Amino acid sequence: MKTIALVAHDNRKKDLMEWVEYNKETLKKHRLVCTGTTGRMVEETLSKGTKKGEQKLDIKLLKSGPLGGDQQLGALIAEGEIDLLFFLWDPMQPQPHDVDVKALLRISSLYNVPTATNRSTADFLISSPLFDTDYKPKLISYSDYTSRKLNL
Repeated sequence: MKTIALVAHDNRKKDLMEWVEYNKETLKKHRLVCTGTTGRMVEETLSKGTKKGEQKLDIKLLKSGPLGGDQQLGALIAEGEIDLLFFLWDPMQPQPHDVDVKALLRISSLYNVPTATNRSTADFLISSPLFDTDYKPKLISYSDYTSRKLNL
């Protein structure tokens, strides 16, 4: 079971919900972490057609991105709690929290978390043979950086 983060900007939420609907049987087998409105939409999408007595969805809802959800998610990545990030962001629309978006993408890269920022990459990640394995990305050691001598 993996912990999968799902995030989408407003103009990409419809796209993400279509993707979630298409992949719902796969996603239901994993823990999901979502920011704000996206999380509520994911819950609704995955709950459609759920029969009474079926396994409850494992979804953790964070704050909305502009209200700190992107930073909460970044902290989870830094703590090693997130295995994959699906973040459909809108490259054509400026966001009031662009610095948080950039920080989230930076931290996912820093900690070598497989990250999809568009639907095609999301399709490749979820259909990869590695998706259902106990794959652990190799982490880069930053010990030289953290133990450097500071000249104050």
